[in-house]
Amino acid sequence: MQIAALKNIKAKQWVDGIKNTFEYLEQTISDTDQIIWIHAPSLGEFEQARPLIKILKKEYVQYKVLVTFYSPSGYEVRKHSNLFDYVCYLPLDTKSNAERFVKLVNPVFTFFVKYDFWPNYLMALQYSNHQHYVISAIFRTNHYVFRKAGAWMLALLSKIDHFFVQNEDSKYLLLTRNITQVTNVGDTRFDRVIEITQNLTKLPILESFKDETPLFIFGSTWSHGEDMLIEFIKHYGNRFKYVIAPHEIRSENLINLESQIQLEVLRYSSANEHNAAIAEVLIIDNIGLLSSLYAYADLAYIGGGFGRGIHNTLEAATFGMPIFIGPNNEKFQEAIDLKKIGVAIEIKSAQEMIAQCDLLLTRPNKWKKLKEKSALYVKEKAGATKKIVQQLF
Repeated sequence: MQIAALKNIKAKQWVDGIKNTFEYLEQTISDTDQIIWIHAPSLGEFEQARPLIKILKKEYVQYKVLVTFYSPSGYEVRKHSNLFDYVCYLPLDTKSNAERFVKLVNPVFTFFVKYDFWPNYLMALQYSNHQHYVISAIFRTNHYVFRKAGAWMLALLSKIDHFFVQNEDSKYLLLTRNITQVTNVGDTRFDRVIEITQNLTKLPILESFKDETPLFIFGSTWSHGEDMLIEFIKHYGNRFKYVIAPHEIRSENLINLESQIQLEVLRYSSANEHNAAIAEVLIIDNIGLLSSLYAYADLAYIGGGFGRGIHNTLEAATFGMPIFIGPNNEKFQEAIDLKKIGVAIEIKSAQEMIAQCDLLLTRPNKWKKLKEKSALYVKEKAGATKKIVQQLF
């Protein structure tokens, strides 16, 4: 029931949002505006586009940046951001909507993020000779465009002006389909997480909460993995301080978590420097803090690996720490890389996580080396945004 209600809320936000898109654009965009259109289907893809947006706004002030979202989870969180000039939902992918949108916006450049391809929008851009690119693109052999039924879509993709892909495998897959306008620049998310480390805001509540105790952060958790973290907390007790940041903040879920934890629990919304000092578990009940919280962590668990797929591991990795992840992680290049160097530790149960954590606690030198490997991996992978800008502008 709770999930259905949440979906209904998001559905209503999406329906209301796309209803107003054309009116919004007609009232805000000027005929003299030179628009760079960036489409990020959801919040994760927006974070990938964010480094590019920042460079465009800082160094190419002659352009106005329009960001479109398909998902309410992206639009509702970022609609008041001052990073861009215009923001709206992307209307449904119909021929008339796409042609009207492209004619109204008349973008100088268009960037699609990762792999959110809409055929009518691609055709509208191509028929009107607008330059359009894909950044942080990633392809796998089982992607539908490489199947017989997806040949028509592959033909559309072949007319995209350039693909900036995350890895050599993606580049190879495109080249073998005679799509040669492709460059492997890496993933722009690395630039984003490096930026986070350079622009940190101190969190006095976290400083008071952690003090000198090792801090374990459970980031972007889902209900199907929370039984495991409760068992982990029960096992280690006050050996650590714990931060739990649920992916979706619902009152019923927070109450359920609090009722099962036998330590002193505090919600962030009720925290101050004084009560945080005596708390043992801090539950994050607001949005937008998680990436900054990792600066205080010694270990992390990233949720989603027991569901549809893990969430962002790079936000934790950039601060240097071993990271526990569930088994559904194979679609994420950074998770594969981090597993290879031992930083990401795949677990299937609380018992496995406890066993792996015991190894780290008894081998402090190994723990220290993994911290160094983690931060170094992110630094070495950064630079994709600069390569894109240098090639296009």
